[in-house]
Amino acid sequence: MSFFERNRAELEAEGIDLARVPPGQYVTERFPVLHAGTVPEIEEATWGFTIGGLVANPQTFDLASFRSLPTVETVADIHCVTKWSKLDTRWEGVSVAGLLALAGQRPDATHVVIRAEHGFTANLPIDDFARSENLFAWRYDGEDLEVDHGWPLRLVVPHLYFWKSVKWVRGFDLLDHDEPGFWERNGYHMYGDPFREQRYWGD
Repeated sequence: MSFFERNRAELEAEGIDLARVPPGQYVTERFPVLHAGTVPEIEEATWGFTIGGLVANPQTFDLASFRSLPTVETVADIHCVTKWSKLDTRWEGVSVAGLLALAGQRPDATHVVIRAEHGFTANLPIDDFARSENLFAWRYDGEDLEVDHGWPLRLVVPHLYFWKSVKWVRGFDLLDHDEPGFWERNGYHMYGDPFREQRYWGD
């Protein structure tokens, strides 16, 4: 029996619906840390978050004003392109849909580019970005995010591979076209659906 077969047998024995686990994934209770480059040094006093592009009301927040926005919680399964999945993760932060409403999404916006520390970016279709379960989170499992996991703010988009859930996020811009981000320019799939195993170019 392979590692993946054994993992699924253990999940089934625990009564977990195997339909929750995408092909080629295994489930772990750990939360592995993966990112490109070094962990940034964040200065709370100078941290900022901006919303621009195709919006009626561009927005700029410092950390205090962002955290004063209404908060939501979501519980979701997450799936990393490196083949681990983690079930029932719990996040707290500001809903993406709420931010889009505040900024006034223009009707010609079709995609979004997420911007983060070190010039990192990721792309998403606007309909995937705006889903009700998505949020910009600063708390995980009842505690403030650890810096390795994206403190002070990370995007959470659980229905796509987790590289789309950008760490150390600093804002986003709405566009009328798709524009590849960092990993997408370096061989990763433009969309990244775990259940279709859209890991890399050509998948």
